[in-house]
Amino acid sequence: MCGIVGYVGNKPVVDILVDGLEQLEYRGYDSSGIAVKCSDKIEIYKAEGKLCNLREELSSHAYEISKATVGIGHIRWATHGAPSVVNAHPHTCNCGKLVLVHNGIIENYKELKAELEAKGCKFRSQTDTETVAHLIANIYGEVKDLTKAVHLAAKKIEGAYALCIMHNDEPDKIVATKRNAPLVIGLGEGEYYIASDVPAFIKHTKQAIYLGDNQVATITKSSIKIENENMLEISPKVELLPWEPVALSKMGYKHFMLKEIHEQPDIIRNILVGKIKTSDNNIVLDEVNLTKDTLKNLNRIQIIACGTSLHAAMVGKYIIEDFCKIPVDIEASSEYIYRNTVTDKHTLVIGVSQSGETADTLTAIKQSKARGSHILIITNRPDSAMAREADSLLSVNAGIEVSVAATKSYIAQLTSFYLLALYMAEIKGTMTSDNLKKIKSEMLLLPQKIEQILAHKEEIQKCARKYANTRDFIYIARGINYPTALEGALKLKEISYINATGYPAGELKHGPIAMLDETMPVLSILMNGSVYEKLLSNSEEAKARNARMIALTNSTDEKLNDLFDSIIRVPDVMELLSPLIAMIPLQLIAYYIAEFLGKDVDQPRNLAKSVTVE
Repeated sequence: MCGIVGYVGNKPVVDILVDGLEQLEYRGYDSSGIAVKCSDKIEIYKAEGKLCNLREELSSHAYEISKATVGIGHIRWATHGAPSVVNAHPHTCNCGKLVLVHNGIIENYKELKAELEAKGCKFRSQTDTETVAHLIANIYGEVKDLTKAVHLAAKKIEGAYALCIMHNDEPDKIVATKRNAPLVIGLGEGEYYIASDVPAFIKHTKQAIYLGDNQVATITKSSIKIENENMLEISPKVELLPWEPVALSKMGYKHFMLKEIHEQPDIIRNILVGKIKTSDNNIVLDEVNLTKDTLKNLNRIQIIACGTSLHAAMVGKYIIEDFCKIPVDIEASSEYIYRNTVTDKHTLVIGVSQSGETADTLTAIKQSKARGSHILIITNRPDSAMAREADSLLSVNAGIEVSVAATKSYIAQLTSFYLLALYMAEIKGTMTSDNLKKIKSEMLLLPQKIEQILAHKEEIQKCARKYANTRDFIYIARGINYPTALEGALKLKEISYINATGYPAGELKHGPIAMLDETMPVLSILMNGSVYEKLLSNSEEAKARNARMIALTNSTDEKLNDLFDSIIRVPDVMELLSPLIAMIPLQLIAYYIAEFLGKDVDQPRNLAKSVTVE
């Protein structure tokens, strides 16, 4: 995953590729590499670790690559196969003539690999990407046309991908294609650029084409040809890129919110890099200054936040108490600052804010700091006013979030709370090494599981369209996903103006059940675990009142088919981590309902991104 760059033109390609990779460094990575067409063959150069390692590798080959004018490059976050030079991109086939770079997940790579091995292909890496290199090369041997080979290979691939491919027998050409992953082509004078994001080439051109899903682009120095999945040529839309960095981030998505939802797998990767190296290593939080003595002397933890951040804090309470055995209080900042709170030097106060400028939360932490509490701030802005008040800091590294409705910053806050809870549990010794290892291993797999949801959105869209015209909506859950129900309802309320409400499922019969009839949708967050059967029973109670039932579940339980009118299934995950998976479909439901209703998704009425007044 992470970043792709490519160039076809008349300029020396190496500096363009490496500079483009540098502009994509914000995505985080563990290895990098480039492939360039030299006089008679394609040369590949790769390095593990920082981009400076690749620069050093290239410096020793400066002469032979100095005249190359066509190439592709990649920075990688390991998904399949550990970080290494062998697993780094670009990847090649047995003959060495075809090379490619890839972002995404090939879901059926094991099946494809078995077929290709049966045909004699020899695999060098542990990646899913190498499978695609062999697949296209194998088809190319039959059709002798790179564009056609890419078309035919794409029909056999399942998953999300952005691909750039070169073949030595078709020099001065790059073929690119994508599905559920960003890829944009920059247009220059006698030259073309390809990248995962426009910062990679914005200094060279302001004209761009956003490649659509299943389209295949054939790019040479003098031409670009784009075909749809039926191999029919289409006329692409050329867009003029504005200079503003915020506007640049839309990447061809209809709304910033949808773009930011799709960024979440990489956001999680970016947060975890350097903090969880492997499941056997301790958590590393360089700016969190909590010692064993500090934690030993704590009587309690208070978490203060507003809005979406408050829901993240509620999940934080659940996991900190579970992992660390310390009592945790949660309070809305707007309430906290107007009462006489019991806070002292034995209290850890955690302030949570996307902007780090939320007025109520800033006031609350200043009050707590004056009473001697240790202040820990979780924020997306380490340069913010709140961060400057911090004794400890957890920066969530979500990047600029343009849409008013928070999506990626919420997932980033949740991820940060899990890291913090694990970090404190390791210091306090309140969890077994086996449990710590299991949770960390699962966390490292989360980005792939979210990518699976994003690659299969059709059922979510269908569900959203089915319930788009409702006036009210109820979300129910129990345990760790009760905050997920609250946040799911808030997202729908914010951007569609539907009166959505989240409840603990056990509270449904204590009042809200009176609202249920054939017009009321009830969405049950029904994840496998300790409260599954209880929530199933609550759902049956709602069904008995003729409510329109929706399940968001990782269960394969067949009896759900009779109980629920609509079922959205997500990849399996341990119950403790399920809020990170369950939230993604709820964000998409809110987005698609608002889109179907024609609402202003990114700038809903009456709302501001950062609330800087009390």
